[in-house]
Amino acid sequence: MKRTAYIGLGANQGELAESLNAALESMRSIERSELVAVSPFYMSAPIDAPGPDYLNAVAKLETSLEPYALLLHLLDIELMLGRKRRGLKKNAPRNVDLDLLLVDSMIIQSTPLTLPHPRLHVRAFALKPLLDVAPDVVIPGRGPASDCLDDVSDQRIERVDQPAEQ
Repeated sequence: MKRTAYIGLGANQGELAESLNAALESMRSIERSELVAVSPFYMSAPIDAPGPDYLNAVAKLETSLEPYALLLHLLDIELMLGRKRRGLKKNAPRNVDLDLLLVDSMIIQSTPLTLPHPRLHVRAFALKPLLDVAPDVVIPGRGPASDCLDDVSDQRIERVDQPAEQ
């Protein structure tokens, strides 16, 4: 069964665009999945964290993988691109971050995975690029994602002229 998954990408260390494009290229090789859309890139201020601005995007995947299997692929891509999770403080600067934001209308609450992503509705850096690839998307348990934009209007985010590689 094919599902639609949305993955948030972010980086604020190293070569930001190169890191996101490398992650996108790696997503193309995820088994039983197809990368069907990528948002423009956005620069955003860190939230609840120190460090430089982030470069963010959202990718849309059509996949027949279960959410946990997809999550494992995303964690493998992070590891391959140099992400170290152990010993890092929460929200520490990073060269790549891949977050599973939504998978269809699934609601999952477990230790390794929470869907929808628990802070999706309060993060402009995830909402704006998500709405670029899925203008009518609904966040399960919350309603249309577009209805959340007013609540994040104070967060600094700006679209970058350089489009994502597709």
